[in-house]
Amino acid sequence: MKKTAYITGADRGLGLALAKVFLEKGFKVFAGRFMDNWPELDELKAVHGEDLDIITLDVTEQQSVDAAANHIKEQGGRLDILINNAGIFKDRSGDLFGEFHYEDMMKLIDTNTFGPLRVSQSVVPLLLNGDCKILANISSEAGSLTDSWRKKEYGYCMSKAALNMQLTIMQNQLKEYGIKVMAFHPGYVKSYIMGDFNHEATIDASESANGIVTEILKLPAIEEHMYIDYQGNKINW
Repeated sequence: MKKTAYITGADRGLGLALAKVFLEKGFKVFAGRFMDNWPELDELKAVHGEDLDIITLDVTEQQSVDAAANHIKEQGGRLDILINNAGIFKDRSGDLFGEFHYEDMMKLIDTNTFGPLRVSQSVVPLLLNGDCKILANISSEAGSLTDSWRKKEYGYCMSKAALNMQLTIMQNQLKEYGIKVMAFHPGYVKSYIMGDFNHEATIDASESANGIVTEILKLPAIEEHMYIDYQGNKINW
């Protein structure tokens, strides 16, 4: 039986690149798709057939998350790797002397923090049945308290810092079950996280994805530092 990976936010950018890498490595990939009108997953499906299973997924909707988990369960009842990749950055807010848009910040928290929690909880029983038992998450250096340097971007940074706390709690519980939790800073990736494609970014999605997959497939010990970048370098909490 092929090993399996579940990737949220796989429509484009880093998520799509992660799906491509895992498919190239012989995995069956469950790809969470949020945008039905985005064609690249369908193009990938035409190449890889049954090895790519595209699932409609909105990580902010519990019913959608549960339906996706049930679908994966029906396909074999096991999962080797979860990558919580779905995330957003958009926030009209400025710094303390400007205007704050709390509705934007709440959307960031719901997507970037509660989204991974919903998805992780939905498939933990399946990870218990897998061989790799990796619960990976795309975090950011923006969530580091030690290395905080920004003077704005409150919503995004707080959403990632809260995600990091979530993951430490999760690892505290899941270590006795042999599940390794990981938090990745993917680098400044050329992607659509800000809505439009970010040409100013410095790292191609394929480079970041290859690095992340390499680190995951090392199957690091639970005791190893879980907050790293796509090249395996330690990030300070």
